Amino acid sequence: MKSPREVADDLRAFERVAPRYMFHYNYICGACLEQQHTFIETKPGPTRREVSVIWPTNRPYACMLTFHRAAPGEEWDRLPNREFYINLDYLNALLTYLKGSGWEIVSIDQMIERLARSGKRRLVNFSIDDGYVDTFEHVIPLFRSFGVPVTLFITTGIPDETDLLGWAGLETIISERETLLTSMGKVDVSDLPAKRRWFTRIAASWGEQNFDQAYQDFCRINGADVPELRKRHAITWRMLESLKDDPLVEIGAHTISHARISSLPIPAALHELRDSAARLRQRLGVPCRHFAFPYGRMRDCGVRDFLLTREAGFVSAATTIRGLVKPGQDLFQLPRNNMNGAYQSLIYAKASLTGLSGVVAKVLRRG
Repeated sequence: MKSPREVADDLRAFERVAPRYMFHYNYICGACLEQQHTFIETKPGPTRREVSVIWPTNRPYACMLTFHRAAPGEEWDRLPNREFYINLDYLNALLTYLKGSGWEIVSIDQMIERLARSGKRRLVNFSIDDGYVDTFEHVIPLFRSFGVPVTLFITTGIPDETDLLGWAGLETIISERETLLTSMGKVDVSDLPAKRRWFTRIAASWGEQNFDQAYQDFCRINGADVPELRKRHAITWRMLESLKDDPLVEIGAHTISHARISSLPIPAALHELRDSAARLRQRLGVPCRHFAFPYGRMRDCGVRDFLLTREAGFVSAATTIRGLVKPGQDLFQLPRNNMNGAYQSLIYAKASLTGLSGVVAKVLRRG
């Protein structure tokens, strides 16, 4: 149990994420964010506006949490691209907290069904996007050990071996070498700060449109084997086939090529939507009722894209716009709260679970 001083330190850390706002909590030992709290927007002058954050406790609501990759705690500090991962030690602690605090961890099918009922319910769904080998090797065994479900949103180009997984390959090359050849010349990546700095700089220089070609050129001049690197990170059809009958694993679609749906003309967008689901049904025999946008922030998907997911035959579509799922929510623009990166402590998880991070995102206009 944290002391009031430790909680205050956590709250100050959270305030730095949104410096224009103050958060006042009624702290009771052992309860922290589970107790009453008020979101207060500070403005010039004597007035201020108070907004209730928590959803009424006598009605059901759900929080959808998502991430991409997971790494054991002992590897966490050595990752060049830590913003793309969740620490497995943290995930274990969060699952322990949820199980011990009255939250029900559910699949998306279960979430939709339970939200239609009356009565107090606090629901959590975890989803993992793309399809990496660590999902199979580490994350699913962890969820099984707790006896709770998890949703996988699979980009079918990954098990089909058409997605090069350039981000993962770049990270591996940088992790394992002390020098690199780049378009900017030979660079030193012998220490961790340099590895992180050059990962960000190289990936940003390639751009979204030409990323695969730039990655292949980079591998060629550095003597790296693209298929071998991809194999080290990709989930396979054999792995997925071993999960298809697991009652704790729900499988949904995440396009064929990890495409930005909003950037595609309608026929191409429907191809990504329909054919990814069809491929999963064909290979695994699963219903594939749910979809998650590969780029799901406010600026990345809109009304047209939500309508297209409905037309493609899905029951729901998930974004990465922060917030809670409440009764009556449009199922084709479900909010999800990203867990990747640096902000991995229970204080940040509770901000998502109570809806606070969604309020902050809306006020700051961040998805």
